[in-house]
Amino acid sequence: MKRPRRRFLQLAAGAAALPAVSQLVWAQTYPSRPVRIVVGYPAGIAPDVTARLIAQSLSDRLGQQVIVDNRPGAGSNIAADAVVRAVPDGYTLLAITVTNTVNSTLYDNLSFNLVRDIAPVAGTFRSPQVLEVNPSVPAKTLPEFIAYAKANPGKVNFASDGIGSAPHVVGELFKVMAGVDLVHVPYRGSYLPDLLSGQVQAAFSSIATSIAYIRAGQLRALAVTTTTRSDALPDIPTIRETVPGFEAYLWHGIGVPKNTPIEIIDKLNKEINAVLSDPNLKTRFASLGGETMLMAPAEFGKFIADETDKWAKVIKFAGIKSK
Repeated sequence: MKRPRRRFLQLAAGAAALPAVSQLVWAQTYPSRPVRIVVGYPAGIAPDVTARLIAQSLSDRLGQQVIVDNRPGAGSNIAADAVVRAVPDGYTLLAITVTNTVNSTLYDNLSFNLVRDIAPVAGTFRSPQVLEVNPSVPAKTLPEFIAYAKANPGKVNFASDGIGSAPHVVGELFKVMAGVDLVHVPYRGSYLPDLLSGQVQAAFSSIATSIAYIRAGQLRALAVTTTTRSDALPDIPTIRETVPGFEAYLWHGIGVPKNTPIEIIDKLNKEINAVLSDPNLKTRFASLGGETMLMAPAEFGKFIADETDKWAKVIKFAGIKSK
């Protein structure tokens, strides 16, 4: 009786080990076909541009083509939902942005939870936004702008790409922390023509979008949103220098469906971080006004959770509602 029982236990132990062994073998042969990065924005927008730059070099490192799949709509929720529903095998990646963390609170009826349903892989890119004004605004510095806004409550407008967009929520954070009453003007398309003409007075824009207008004197940069000054605008102070504790980034990263094997996540993280360490890519990111954001999966996961919590507080305090 002892021998059959011992044999049974050996077989049971072997069977239990099979999934781990097969998963390891699977990870070692990954990828064996093309990989997709699903981007929730149209071609040519910053998240698409950074994803394509990464995909090009990642294809070489993985030995398989990495394809960018643009699925714009619903504030990038369509793309996120598609990845959440994908097979967790490492062949469908999500280009995550700060907007995804905002959406977690902005939308009441999402079919997924970003923190729960997307496994973090790697951070990729981050950049400041720049608070800029039309030259007709009688403020040359951030303290002067704050004083002007306080003297004219409800009379200074700031534009954004739409309700819940990064320029919107950053503006709301600024209103709270600086103690000013600015009027939000959401746009469906680009707000730049109206900002350049003076129809709206201010905006929190990406440096890549605005730097040419700033250098030409068509817009006046007052401050950047990050904790340190931007290499692209080294003479422009941070908001934090006037408003203690202020910090906001535009950022991008990569995620996969939950239950993706950890071996595959680790492999993707290693290869993406290697791509980000390439001086040529750093130069390209710098041309977009940003920098690489190397993170381990756990570190990026904490970053996403912290960003989700941060923007949840802003959205709830400001009473922002999606339409």
